[in-house]
Amino acid sequence: MNELTGEWILNHAFTLLMVVARVAPVFAMLPGLGEATVPAVTKAGLALTLTILLIPVIEGSLPSRPTHELSLALMIATEIGNGLWFGWLARLLTSSLPMAGQFIASFTGLANVLQPSPEMGSQTTAVARLYEIAVPTLILSSGLYTEPLRALIGFYRLVPPGTAVFSSDSAILTVSMVAESFDLALRLAAPFVLAAVAWNVAIGLLSRMVPRLQIFFVAAPGQIGVGLLLLAAVAAPLTGAWMSAMHVGFGDLPGIR
Repeated sequence: MNELTGEWILNHAFTLLMVVARVAPVFAMLPGLGEATVPAVTKAGLALTLTILLIPVIEGSLPSRPTHELSLALMIATEIGNGLWFGWLARLLTSSLPMAGQFIASFTGLANVLQPSPEMGSQTTAVARLYEIAVPTLILSSGLYTEPLRALIGFYRLVPPGTAVFSSDSAILTVSMVAESFDLALRLAAPFVLAAVAWNVAIGLLSRMVPRLQIFFVAAPGQIGVGLLLLAAVAAPLTGAWMSAMHVGFGDLPGIR
């Protein structure tokens, strides 16, 4: 009886360990729920809750408990890698909004206003920081956080536990996600790119027409003022376009279909 009880405990411990090894890294990277500002205790509780809910769903697809410690460690490491890759893909998509904020700050003359950020580093502008705060707010208030969680369930069907996700297909998907994130950031900042080009052309013509004019003292305040007015005008459409892009982008996560 003791041997049977011990075997039962070991099997269930293995099941819990295999599931949490993938779910915990996902929660560490997941946008909205896995932000650096969210307390670690909260993220750990959410990861454990989702693990308990997922165990009955995927228990049948789990491999047999290995008898060798090295095989067990390799399985756990594989699941951690799978979870980190999946969570990173989801976060990569949402980073397009703070990235667009960096572009906007550069084109409006606000790039010299620096604020430290745990997500994007110490050289983050105030506009990028503003949009970085807006990302989890928009995701949690709109219910977008459920899309990656739904994809995670399908990800278990696509990549069974103990199987490495790293392949040529995953590399292609990673590259396409990176390109999509940069493309979206540039499209969101497109009005500011055009305004910056027009402004610099106008300032260049003005400096040629009035050579004695101290052009810097005219251009810098004007560039910041026009940039802030343009930001106020397009802030709502910009975030709306980003939300629509996130609905589409999360639909491309592995396992969503």
